[in-house]
This record gives sequence, C-alpha cells and structure tokens, in this order.
Amino acid sequence: MLRIEQAYWLMALFLAGAAILNLRDRRWSHAAFWGVLAMLVAGGKFVLAAAAAHDNLPAQLAGAGVIALAALSPRMSRGHLRERPADEREADAKKLRHRLLGPALLIPLVTLLVALFGDYLAFDGRRLFDAHQMTLTGLALACLVALVAALRVTRADPASGLVEGRRLLDTLGWAALLPLTLAALGGVFAATGVGTAVADLVRMLIPVHSALACVVAFGLGMVLFTVIMGNAFAAFPVLMAGIGIPLLIRLHGANPAILGAMGMVTGYCGTLFTPMAANYNIVPVALLELPNQGDVIRAQWKTGALLLVVNLALIYLLVFRF
Repeated sequence: MLRIEQAYWLMALFLAGAAILNLRDRRWSHAAFWGVLAMLVAGGKFVLAAAAAHDNLPAQLAGAGVIALAALSPRMSRGHLRERPADEREADAKKLRHRLLGPALLIPLVTLLVALFGDYLAFDGRRLFDAHQMTLTGLALACLVALVAALRVTRADPASGLVEGRRLLDTLGWAALLPLTLAALGGVFAATGVGTAVADLVRMLIPVHSALACVVAFGLGMVLFTVIMGNAFAAFPVLMAGIGIPLLIRLHGANPAILGAMGMVTGYCGTLFTPMAANYNIVPVALLELPNQGDVIRAQWKTGALLLVVNLALIYLLVFRF
C-alpha cells in the first residue's frame, strides 16, 4: 500500500541530496540547512510515535532542529550557483515550447484521478492507496509521474532532477518552508482556541442577528488572517470555528458546503495582498530576479480587492438560498 510516509522519505532523500551537492560546492550554510530539514522530514513519524509513548526526547531533538533552521536561515545567500548560461536555457525553452507544460499539467491531473478512483484500485486483494491520506499520496505520486515525464520530454538524465531541484531550493532559500510553517501555525491557532476568541470578539463588534454583517465579518476575517499567516488553509479552521459554524451555519442556516468553498476562495484574495504568502509573492520575485520584493503585490492587489467584493456578494447571495 502506498502511504504518505513514503513520500516524506523520498522528500528527505531529495533534501539530503541537495545538502550533499552544497557540501561539494562548499556552501556550508545551505548544506546544513537542507541536511537538518532532511532529518526532520525523515524522522517525523518517529517523533509522533515517541510522543504517543510519552517519550519527549525525540520531540525535543526536533525542536532543536527547528531552532537550528532558524539560526541558519539568515546565512543563506543565493550567490555562487553553477547555473547554465541564460542563452542556453532560453534556446532549450524555445526548442521545447509548449511541451514543457505537459509534465506540469500531469500533477493536478494524476492527483484528481487518484482522489476520484483511488478507492477502486487494489493489488492482490489489498488497497493501493491509504483511504485516510489518498489525496496527499496521489499528489506525491503525481509529482513522481511528472518528473519522469519531464525527463522524457527534455531527454535529460535522472540526475538533472536533483541538480535543478537543488538550484531551485537554493534560489528560494528559507522561504521555501514558509507555506509549511504557516499552515502548521493555523493548526496551532485552532487547537489553542483562537476561533473561540474570534467568535467572542465578533459578537462584541457586530450585530450577530444580521446575516450580512456576519458574512462581511467572515470574509474580511478570512482575508485578514490569510494576510497574517500567508495561507488561506491556515486561516480557514480559525474563521470557521469562530464565525462560520456558530454564527453563519447554526444561527443563520448557511449552506456549509457553499460557505466552505466560497470562504476558501475569499481567503485567497488575502494571499494577493501579503508577502507572507511566499509561494505566490516571494518565490516569483526570487525566480524572476525582480528588483523590488513588492512588485508582484503591487501588480495584483487591485485584482484581489475586486475579487473580495465579488466573493462577499456571492457568499451572501448563495449560502442562504441553496
């Protein structure tokens, strides 16, 4: 059976490979950063198992690893990467043209197919995918399929995946971890009762008997928490626990499915406003070598504001009528 832990181990191997390549180039901080992260990713299941057995030492070691990552991150610079000349890369891109898009499209396609039909796939009487983690396992499998397809399209050797992946990691630096840490922050907020505190604050500030006021508070709250945490997935459990479930669903009878879908889309508007959304707003700056870190946000904030108004109107018009 394919499990998500196997994807984590492959990820750890990739990070370890990136660390080894940086050691070869004497990029000590980068090597240490990716090496520590590889150990954390590979040992995650062991830490959880030890915690269930009330053994705190592995968790303390993992905490020390996180502190080490924080200490190493300021020392990671982008210089001295052995990249191919720009004219060679541009020539290859012109030669391959639209075929480069095919492997990228395989990632959502294979993930969707696994999510839809994974329950029916079995080998020798055993399920091929774990039912509890099917989508994530499908995403990991899709990435491997896309890698094989990319190697086939470009006719590159398998080592190119590690070399180019390491180059991309070093280009992003510590920002590559920001989506992961911010998503974890959302779980921490939900577990520590921030949603309840938000609900109490909303009851003090708005007339909760007004469905429109609750919709506006929910939508703006999703945007605000997404701006703070950089990820709508992190904001969603907090706002649903604080406003969505108690006020909109239970008090005003909103449709949970529509509210959940539209709430996530509304949160994505906040993604367009914040540098905390590293995968949207910091990564393109690094990859395109833009002169100002805020260029992407300045180009898209008006679109985000317009989408926010439209989403609020759609929530109000749809969730109480279906």
